[in-house]
Amino acid sequence: MTRRVQTLLCSLALSSACFLPSSLARQAKPTATPPQQPQQKSLPTGPPAAPHSTHYPILLLVFGNQPNWNLRIGLKGPERLDRDGYPPIPLEPGEVTQDAAPESWTYHAKDSATGAPAAVHLSREACTDAANDTLSATPPLGGKYSFKVSIDHAQLGSLKGCARIATELFPKINNQPDQNDDDTKKKPPVPVSSVTKFQSPVVVSYFNASQQLAFKRGSIVRDIPGGTDSDLRVSHDGKKLLFTREAGAVRTINEYNYDSNSVKELLRGEVRNPVWSPEDSRAAYLNHQGGKWQLWTFPSNDPTKAAALSADAFESIQGWSDPHTLLTVTANQADLAWIAEDGKPTQALPIRDLCGPDFVPGAKLAVRLHPSNPDLVLVSGLFAHPPAGIPTVENGQAGALFLYEFRSKRRTLIPLPGLSASEAEWSRDGFQIFFTGTDSAKRRATYRIFWDGLGLQRYIAGTSLVVGL
Repeated sequence: MTRRVQTLLCSLALSSACFLPSSLARQAKPTATPPQQPQQKSLPTGPPAAPHSTHYPILLLVFGNQPNWNLRIGLKGPERLDRDGYPPIPLEPGEVTQDAAPESWTYHAKDSATGAPAAVHLSREACTDAANDTLSATPPLGGKYSFKVSIDHAQLGSLKGCARIATELFPKINNQPDQNDDDTKKKPPVPVSSVTKFQSPVVVSYFNASQQLAFKRGSIVRDIPGGTDSDLRVSHDGKKLLFTREAGAVRTINEYNYDSNSVKELLRGEVRNPVWSPEDSRAAYLNHQGGKWQLWTFPSNDPTKAAALSADAFESIQGWSDPHTLLTVTANQADLAWIAEDGKPTQALPIRDLCGPDFVPGAKLAVRLHPSNPDLVLVSGLFAHPPAGIPTVENGQAGALFLYEFRSKRRTLIPLPGLSASEAEWSRDGFQIFFTGTDSAKRRATYRIFWDGLGLQRYIAGTSLVVGL
């Protein structure tokens, strides 16, 4: 090969190297500098104090006994406290803090109805403080549960119990956005009542749309002809009705018998407010003697044996708390008093303490003991200051309904938007409340609502309804 040809080949090789891709050029001619280490991504750090605990997967069920109660702790914290014989207490979850002890937390919450603070202390340790989880078909062997719990409620006091993981009670788990999320944000979910099983009344009495006294048993309604009637009370067996009738200056206590479809006069004079005893064997009533309304009773089968139980002055009889004790309101609506067989009060509660600052008794004060829980009463009173949207009826006043617990002094309003309420009565199962409601157009009817303040609906066109069976 000639020198000229060699020179030409070297020139072509150098020219080709200039047009190589940069990646190939680096491979062909590696640099002497060491390769760079790949950059590490910094991991996200959480806040120093997490706003919620993550020691449970989905939901915890807390429960205790004597009496039975349970509490649900959801993803945000305590949601609802249920106690046997009382309406559920909705809770507003608050801060969750890690305690000093390992695997121990405190959940803060607020009673949604009263604003009272509550704290739930939970630790992961074996617990036998609850005899049985009444919501679980298969409690653990030995009665040992995974968590120990104590609850402090500003009104109810302290409760102790156990807890377990209860994922089976959680209705839906979905961490992905739902196609209806936007609609849910625009339209808040409608609250669902905790009452799932209830028994509608079979026997009731009321004044129909024409203000005539009616007695309904099953689907059959019978009108009772007569004059101006009041003080309706159905016997516990659903067969008879006591009521007061006025004819001029004369008052009579009468008994309507459903089976015979007849009315019988029992007593005549200055008498009112007859009330059946729990077993229907006796009746109590008010008799105006010596310038005051005294407390009298008589055997239901022989009103001629009527006799004074107490010569003190009374405003009304609210019912019997047991076969031997009457619940009354004393003169001038001073006290709620329990009167024993000897005519003496066994206990008393000032009406001002019952009503508190938000309610006043009024002329139609009604206090009805719960059918199975003597600690709980349903009260018909008046608002001290009617809220916006509640129609006023007489003298610019508006009727209100609230529940009161004697031991804890917990008072909760039953919300009835757009209605002034009076003459409230329990159903026999204790889950329903019937009352006379007046709307903004002054139309009156009987409504029904569940004891948790949900499920409001118009029941009948009549008023002053009382429940038998």
